[in-house]
Amino acid sequence: MKAWKKIAIGVGILLVLAILVGFTVHQSRKNVVTVQTAKAARQDLSTIVSASGEIKPKTYVNVGANAFGKITHLYVKEGDHVKKGQLLAQIENVQPEADVNANQASLQAARTDAIAADAAVKTAEADLERAKADHERNNQDWARAQSLYKDGLISKSDFDSRKNAWATADSGLSQAQARLAQAKAQKDSSDRHITQATAMLARYADALNKTTYMAPFDGVVTNLPVRAGETVVIGIQNAQGSTLMTVADMSIITAEVKVDETDIVNVRLGQAAEVTIDAIPKKIFHGAVSEIGNNAIVRSSGVSTSQQNVASEEAKDFKVVVTLTDAPEGLRPGLSTTAKITTATRANVLSVPIQALTMRTKDQMDAQNNAPGSVHAASPATKDAGAKAKTDAELQGVFVIRTKKAVFVPVTTGITGRTDIEVLDGLKEGDEVITGSYKVLRTLRPGSSVKIDNTTPKKEEEET
Repeated sequence: MKAWKKIAIGVGILLVLAILVGFTVHQSRKNVVTVQTAKAARQDLSTIVSASGEIKPKTYVNVGANAFGKITHLYVKEGDHVKKGQLLAQIENVQPEADVNANQASLQAARTDAIAADAAVKTAEADLERAKADHERNNQDWARAQSLYKDGLISKSDFDSRKNAWATADSGLSQAQARLAQAKAQKDSSDRHITQATAMLARYADALNKTTYMAPFDGVVTNLPVRAGETVVIGIQNAQGSTLMTVADMSIITAEVKVDETDIVNVRLGQAAEVTIDAIPKKIFHGAVSEIGNNAIVRSSGVSTSQQNVASEEAKDFKVVVTLTDAPEGLRPGLSTTAKITTATRANVLSVPIQALTMRTKDQMDAQNNAPGSVHAASPATKDAGAKAKTDAELQGVFVIRTKKAVFVPVTTGITGRTDIEVLDGLKEGDEVITGSYKVLRTLRPGSSVKIDNTTPKKEEEET
């Protein structure tokens, strides 16, 4: 055979081999999935619940109108510091003051009548004592006259005279007793008049006091919506009365926020919180949860569910109060704020990125664990839908790289941090898990061949 023929045959064989190798490599790469990975590592984790709300003083009071009338004096202005008992405002009090004066006079007259009635009682008691003495003396004379007249020692006229004297004394005793009872009744009536006049005076004095407004505690006037000369009214039934001003104790500042109903179960009293205020950017203040609301608040209306007559399926929040421990000076009620409450903390726990978690069915797990061509016993036939649902139940887990393949491993998780989640069971430190992309994780099949490419930053991928 000529040399050029041998060369041609060799070249042909090499071309065929190259084509076969290229086809094989192409087919092998055809089913390889490019993924990003991260390793299971130990770190400190904290679960954070974030909620927004506003700054409020712990203690504040809206000073409302207690009487109808025109404001004659306002002794403070908004922003003033006040002391407990300091005079704040005055409403016209001509009529209430006149009522008080009139009832003071009535009370004094009732007390004078009571003094006179008391003197009458004492006089009646003295008359009764005299009548008793007369009655006793005439009774004795009458008894002696009966004995003497029986013995014939006195005349009939003396006997009749003593009898009439006894009858007169007996009648006088009855009259004295009646006068004493009448005097006591008048004394009791005078005492009742004093009680009535005292009650009326207390009523009108209270009405007069309600025209004067004092500071209930040391604080700051944070709101003053009225002016001198305006007329204020008290609230009736469902109509809200006038508010003269708001006095707040700014020594203790709180952040009142609304926590989503899905997070409130993890919030506890005393948990630490970091508070940011929109008006003071780039500064973090610290505090602790001091109050947790029990009634849900409908997010769209702001009304408590206990005040609604029908059930609502709208999103709901719960009020949570965070007391600041390092509140700055000059804070004003109503400033927008955000509180990040630390609900759980774990130190040196095994964790993986949150995006590595995915769900797969039990059937997909069985397909991963059963190698192609292996023989297995047939599953027993299920008669109820419950067994079928149990078979199709999804399992939570991560894909671990083992021998260049994606192996689905069920895991048990714990608390969730900002970007990572605690793994309680299923992984060990150093395991390389697939973290992306999201599209790959959603469609990746257990046992698939993978290629690792971590050149694209995960955070950039997540933002995209």
